[in-house]
Amino acid sequence: MKPEVSIIVSIYNKIDALKLVLKSLEFQSYMNFEVILSDDGSNQKSVSQIKKLIDSYPFKIKHVWHEDTGWNKNTILNKAIVASESNYIVFVDGDCLLHYKFIEEHFINKKPKTILAGRRVNLSKKVSLKLTTDLVAQGYLKRGIVRESILDSIKSKAKDVEQGLYITSSFIAKFLNRKEKGILGSNFSVFKDELLEINGFDERFKYPAAGEDSDIESRLRRNGLIVKTIRNQAIQFHLYHKELPREKERLVFFEENNTNSVTYTPYGIIRDE
Repeated sequence: MKPEVSIIVSIYNKIDALKLVLKSLEFQSYMNFEVILSDDGSNQKSVSQIKKLIDSYPFKIKHVWHEDTGWNKNTILNKAIVASESNYIVFVDGDCLLHYKFIEEHFINKKPKTILAGRRVNLSKKVSLKLTTDLVAQGYLKRGIVRESILDSIKSKAKDVEQGLYITSSFIAKFLNRKEKGILGSNFSVFKDELLEINGFDERFKYPAAGEDSDIESRLRRNGLIVKTIRNQAIQFHLYHKELPREKERLVFFEENNTNSVTYTPYGIIRDE
């Protein structure tokens, strides 16, 4: 059966985190999906482990890899888009575990000319270290992790814990999402055709936190798309790590595309000879 959703997971080594993410995918309420591991040059030891993991899950997993020549996340994401079999793509980072309704919420809320933007809980170091695949399999991501994160937030160890509360009421969800917000690169979805219309990600971005997520959002918006926020519906739990610096001088390509009102980038999936 052809998958109706392609989940593109951005990875670079960190196999223990990947195992947690894949385990959270194993218990989704909606299962007609494929997983594409968008690998920005993991080492050969990690690649060998990934090959072993691929056959141990009940869903289809593809591994799209290129050699490590520095930070080239956008380049490998474009290759993953091309490799996807479905016409609907959800983007996930390899350190973000997924609530069991995550894919279902992206799937049922999808609309043409619409980018869906979910949100995430930023876990404390303590909870992140506690997580195991067994805990995930036991349903810890449904309730237990939110309770612990709320307690951690009192000590300022966890952030955005309110984003982990899953809301089933359509009325409350509509109220919470009444204001349009920007996307997180780790939690957004869009139709593949609409990504191809703007030629995918701009591959000139060579640093993280340099506007690469804002750029894809801005170019999609200029091409007529809107952003629909689905906070408290499409929920992620982000494993702890130190925040990456956002240096203004790295925003040059983001600012250039905005200044020139670029929609279709010539530095994307199709490159001019």
